[in-house]
Amino acid sequence: MAQRRGLLRIVAAGIAVALFSIMVLVPRAFERPLAALAKFGQPAIYDRDSILALTLSHIGLVIAASLAALVIALAIGIFVTRPAGAQYLPLARAVANLGQTFPPIAMLAVAVPLTGFGARPTLVALFAYGLLPIFENTIAGLKGVSPQVVEAARGMGMTGRRILREIELPLALPVIIAGFRVSIIVSIGTATIGSTVGARGLGEIIIAGLQADNLAYVLQGGVLVAMLAILVDLGLGFLERRARQPRSA
Repeated sequence: MAQRRGLLRIVAAGIAVALFSIMVLVPRAFERPLAALAKFGQPAIYDRDSILALTLSHIGLVIAASLAALVIALAIGIFVTRPAGAQYLPLARAVANLGQTFPPIAMLAVAVPLTGFGARPTLVALFAYGLLPIFENTIAGLKGVSPQVVEAARGMGMTGRRILREIELPLALPVIIAGFRVSIIVSIGTATIGSTVGARGLGEIIIAGLQADNLAYVLQGGVLVAMLAILVDLGLGFLERRARQPRSA
């Protein structure tokens, strides 16, 4: 059963990669089915910019913001689970929750006067939105490590830093990856809104379709974003399962 599920995942991933690659590299291949959604005289395939360039820009925004959120959330999560930082947990949690308090468009509206138009306000919004899942999962993963295991490591003469590096973080890694997985999937969808403030990305296709009342553009952009999210989810899901194997063994 497990082998069959693994095979199905591989097949699904292969199909998703193939479809996404065709949509990015040879978008004209879908011109005929999308033409049914375009009004008379409207183009069915977005041609104002390179689909590949927009996809790479979208991925770059998501990766930059997600990695920054990972580093900060992981560092703060480790700090507040140590005895010296436990008193700061409520404050850290409130700050991490702040990004989820406002809608993405409101976060962009706040960031634009501070950073200007373009990629910067989008990075700020994605960073703020990506903190909470990673932060909470870091805390859950580290607190989920058995106290007996930590005490045994101390009894062997291991320092606190070594216990964190060799015992706690490896055992908490699957939970941390799960939080990063949620964070980056949310960022892929949220990044589309960044096109409203001048950030290059797949949101340009969707917004152009909404402005021109062209459903073909909207569907093309929406499917590209959805396929990208599915591929990233499959990849991080694989890493999460691999990280769990030593723990279950």
